[in-house]
Amino acid sequence: MNLRQLEAFRAVILGQTVTRAAEMLHISQPAATRLILSLEENIGFALFERTKGRLQPTAEALVLYEEVQRSLVGVERIARTAREIANLTRGSLQISCVPALGLSFIPRAITAFLKTHEQAQITLMVQSSREVVDAIAGERCDLGFIAQPNAYPSPWGEKIITSHLLCALPSNHRLCSKEVIVPEDLEREEFISFPHTVASRQHIDAIFAAHSIERVLNIETQLSMAMCKFVEQGAGIALVDMISMLEYQGNGIVFRRFQPAIEMDFTMLLPPQKKISKFHECFLQHIKLFIDQETKNKTLI
Repeated sequence: MNLRQLEAFRAVILGQTVTRAAEMLHISQPAATRLILSLEENIGFALFERTKGRLQPTAEALVLYEEVQRSLVGVERIARTAREIANLTRGSLQISCVPALGLSFIPRAITAFLKTHEQAQITLMVQSSREVVDAIAGERCDLGFIAQPNAYPSPWGEKIITSHLLCALPSNHRLCSKEVIVPEDLEREEFISFPHTVASRQHIDAIFAAHSIERVLNIETQLSMAMCKFVEQGAGIALVDMISMLEYQGNGIVFRRFQPAIEMDFTMLLPPQKKISKFHECFLQHIKLFIDQETKNKTLI
């Protein structure tokens, strides 16, 4: 037996005549007849009886039809999947991402991608930069996003966002009138910090120490969006990444440049040895376009 014989058999069952079966398969009537005859010869028993110009399936044919139908549905599903893969509408992607991007920015990018790739399956894991690097190096994910490009000096990394930390101030703070905030402006100010385990914390502390500036350090959190909430509530001032500025939806914060500049870039990482599929390439292009659209007309200070 071959697939074409089984397709002809099903078509005759559904169409009840060889003529209709041939039309369904887009072949000639003699070709459809030959397929049925060759199938009967292969299996060793008759499948149809001709009654008043119509083909009536035998009892044996109806039993066979149930299995053929299940098998052909599976084949059609495989063929449909193949078409979707070729059209880049189906694929899977494992993404590891730092919280600064993974709590809102990347989920919005993924949602936009799924509008034109409905059959895609995407897993997003929100982790620290170190964990993202480990997942990429171990090829446990297909794509990674980190906020510390120097932690992974590799030709497979591509910087996607270049910016500096911004000073987030309560909207009613006295410093909102200034365009640029310097360490001396924050003397004895309540300051919301990253924990000591975050690399940016050491860099920020070193800058204030170099200027002999003391801050009131009562609150620590590893998430810039959480910092924004603290600032909005008037709990203090914070230095946050540019993505947090883009994602912030309220009106209780004013963002200002901070000098000396503290670089906070975001880098996209690919596994060093793993080959990427056309589906992955499509998602990479989408991410780049999404970032361009999101940051268009935005000042990356």
